[in-house]
Amino acid sequence: MVRVRTRREIELIAESAQIVADTLDMLSTKVTSGVSLLELDAQAEEFIRSRNARPAFKGYMGFPATLCISVDDEVVHGIPSNSKLSEGQIVGIDCGAEKNGYYGDSARTFAVGNISDNNRDLMLTTEKALALGIEQAKPGNHVSDIGHAIQSFVEPKGFSIVRELVGHGIGTQLHEDPQVPNYGVPGMGGELKEGMCLAIEPMINCGRKEVYTAEDGWTIKTKDGYNSAHFEHTIAIRENGAEILSRSQLNG
Repeated sequence: MVRVRTRREIELIAESAQIVADTLDMLSTKVTSGVSLLELDAQAEEFIRSRNARPAFKGYMGFPATLCISVDDEVVHGIPSNSKLSEGQIVGIDCGAEKNGYYGDSARTFAVGNISDNNRDLMLTTEKALALGIEQAKPGNHVSDIGHAIQSFVEPKGFSIVRELVGHGIGTQLHEDPQVPNYGVPGMGGELKEGMCLAIEPMINCGRKEVYTAEDGWTIKTKDGYNSAHFEHTIAIRENGAEILSRSQLNG
């Protein structure tokens, strides 16, 4: 069931989404060579709880941490460990928060120091693809218009789109209908309506699109070992288009 939210509900979703954005802003200064993934996770949990919110991922379907931290060829759902970041890596950090019964969800991929031109192009392409997808989240369009915009931008650049993982509705549950693929032909799927809230999240691979689940049962990795990037925003569909609810306070 696809839900259309009231103005008050969107305000509550926006509050949780802003907590997530602020958490990622805080972490952006911590992502440096030598920091451990568990350190980042602990800082994120402390920050979220300081805002009277709850880490949405911790305990979700048994997930053990506040953050999903995915390094290099890890696409999403990486479990934080004692492993330390190294110069030249890229790291996707996905974060969720719940406050007053409503959820926010956002992800960014960060550079660890100086990275290769190819990694930078992958990150910039994925972030731009998210922006283009969000532009299509407006009343009267269809779910597949979002994915079509992403696919049309990404694939001509030689990158590939993960098929098994999709964006989603969000509200009183972390994952709600509709599913929002990052590919597709235009004009398909449910019609988008004012008041719907979505988490749009392209996951883009430098190599081929195929992925697999690692032995930990959570971490999704590229089959060919090439790197992957992930960006995500929680948005609300307004009368004139999408409003980003998880916007960074550092750079918009």
